[in-house]
Amino acid sequence: MADGVAQTHPSRWRLAGMGFLQVVFIAMNTVFITQSAMLSNLLTAFAISWIWSSNVKRIAIGDGVDRIFYAGGAALGSVVGSLVGHLVTGGAP
Repeated sequence: MADGVAQTHPSRWRLAGMGFLQVVFIAMNTVFITQSAMLSNLLTAFAISWIWSSNVKRIAIGDGVDRIFYAGGAALGSVVGSLVGHLVTGGAP
């Protein structure tokens, strides 16, 4: 049992990291859209689609705990992405 937990633990943190990364780009993209930063908008939109295409299968076959890790990472990514987007555009968060 301990071996099974040790093997799934890193993959769940990776799943959280992927959720975080995707939503960082989504939050940044939202800021870029509101600031009419078109090149940044284009680049982050591409990144969102690229990351999503690798995440969709991982989360679809995951269990409830996997989804909690993914959602937790995504929630943190929303806050960080908003802050980064505002830093890039020079706006106030």
